[in-house]
Amino acid sequence: MAAPARPLFVLFGSSIVQLSFSHGGWSSHLSDIYSRKADILLRGYYGWNSRRALQVLNQVFPKDAAIQPSLVIVYFGGNDSMGPHSSGLGPHVPLHEYIENMRKILIHIQGLSEKIRIIVLSCPPVNEEKVRGNTSGIFSELVRTNELCQSYSEACIKLCKELDVKVVDLFNALQKRDDWMNACFTDGIHLAAEGSKIVVKEILRVLKEAEWEPCLHWKSMPTEFAEDSPYDLVAADGKTTLNPSEWTFYREIQWG
Repeated sequence: MAAPARPLFVLFGSSIVQLSFSHGGWSSHLSDIYSRKADILLRGYYGWNSRRALQVLNQVFPKDAAIQPSLVIVYFGGNDSMGPHSSGLGPHVPLHEYIENMRKILIHIQGLSEKIRIIVLSCPPVNEEKVRGNTSGIFSELVRTNELCQSYSEACIKLCKELDVKVVDLFNALQKRDDWMNACFTDGIHLAAEGSKIVVKEILRVLKEAEWEPCLHWKSMPTEFAEDSPYDLVAADGKTTLNPSEWTFYREIQWG
């Protein structure tokens, strides 16, 4: 492993996490924002629900790991909230079980370290019409409705408040855009670049407002190897060098 060790941020969830480096995804933005401040580790699994997450929880987050994360961002709920299939197969998890599964996941992560911090992303909405239109011969019927998404989102938020865990209300955050149904998704479910920008903005807001010591907002964290160097680019005066360690002008968005 490269040294010195930076703080570790782990993103744990289903396809909203696995695909978060695709299509201008939200974890690609976080990796850029924290490029000299923290390491972003992706643990996303397409199609997973909270049951599958529990099966591997001890492997993804072993209690005896030499290095524990500083921050874990957790997302499960979109697949859990799908309507049940008549066969009994598929990702659907009843709401009461989903909440208990999430409780176990969050309590396990809280127990890894006294310093560990958690942010949960609640279930986002979907473009129902587009989801129905994308059903192909590969899948059986996909039952995804905003009524179900909202109920799982609200239950997740309630649980997080109970456990004193920070949460991003994605169901309502995405819908603040008038054109959210078309702008925020690639296929009616997974996030397009515009949807991911909203996720990043909400995560940074939580990190900025949280009264955590140390603060994990990027502007408050030290930059690795930020000292001046005679090997930096020479300034216009021809006598000094320009320290580029904090430059952000190249970013499309100047994140707050």
